[in-house]
Amino acid sequence: MAFFISQALFFIIPLLIVAIAGMFSEKSGTVNIALEGLMVIGAFCGTFFISKMQAIGFLADAPQLLLIIAILLAGIGGAIFSSLLGFLAINMRANQVIGGTALNLLAGALAIFLARQFQPNNTVQISYYAEVFRLKSDFLEDVFPNLNYIFFDKAFITLYIGIAILIISMIVIYKTRFGLRLSACGEHPEAAQSVGINVYRYRWAGVLISGFLGGLGGLVYTLPISVSFEGTVAGYGFLALAVLIFGQWKPGRIFMAAIFFGVFKALSFSYFTFSWIADLLQKYPSVPFGMIFKILPYLATMLVLAIFSSKSKSPKAAGIPFNFKGN
Repeated sequence: MAFFISQALFFIIPLLIVAIAGMFSEKSGTVNIALEGLMVIGAFCGTFFISKMQAIGFLADAPQLLLIIAILLAGIGGAIFSSLLGFLAINMRANQVIGGTALNLLAGALAIFLARQFQPNNTVQISYYAEVFRLKSDFLEDVFPNLNYIFFDKAFITLYIGIAILIISMIVIYKTRFGLRLSACGEHPEAAQSVGINVYRYRWAGVLISGFLGGLGGLVYTLPISVSFEGTVAGYGFLALAVLIFGQWKPGRIFMAAIFFGVFKALSFSYFTFSWIADLLQKYPSVPFGMIFKILPYLATMLVLAIFSSKSKSPKAAGIPFNFKGN
């Protein structure tokens, strides 16, 4: 069970981060369909930096510092890419769904193009060694070995970064002037403008924060589950959108939704570790259990959205272009 929980956290944390990324954008009034693209760009920037630095031995004695720098670069890459969405949706007042879809298509192609330009032999695959980034601590080994395995031995620092992002997001959204004004711009932008709030700036802030967290989430997703990046995050950004909707644009609920979807995603990768499933595999070899478990996360997504989407309450002005006259 400790192994399964450890694997589940590798999916829960990036889902949490990327869904919160979408929350900040939509709280400001800009629908961010481009979460998939932001993850791809962030994963590219982070893994490319790690790959090149590991090749020359940079910070070989301080892998956690190397990872933190890579995380920052992934976030910056995502923020820069999200500025395209900001320009289209905020400045040009273009359709936000179409703009986000276009950026999703652009991101994968751009990552592959850049990888071929800077990789030897024009290869797309960016390889790295992720094992050095595990914490590998025996802090609780003698007292709580299972907890030590999950949170200290096999964990990455990204686990604690994700938890910190959740806590900070809850404080920002509910307890700060910035968060309240950001929410006002997504609910009633005309009313916000009438009391002197610069809706233009707050929507840009929401998009850039979303871009930073989305890019960061791309690296957080890619690093623990693979040894290379090939220009895709396998639709994980769209799964994060489902988490955002199921979580009702609220950080606490988003966390619970991330756990729900993350467990299904982890099950699709590590179902064979459960003895009762292993018995089924042996008893019914002709049944494609592997395929069934792999489609479970997406089946759960469709069912949850079909049941709860009618009750979802997104920010009222999300997706509606705003005329900034008078700002």
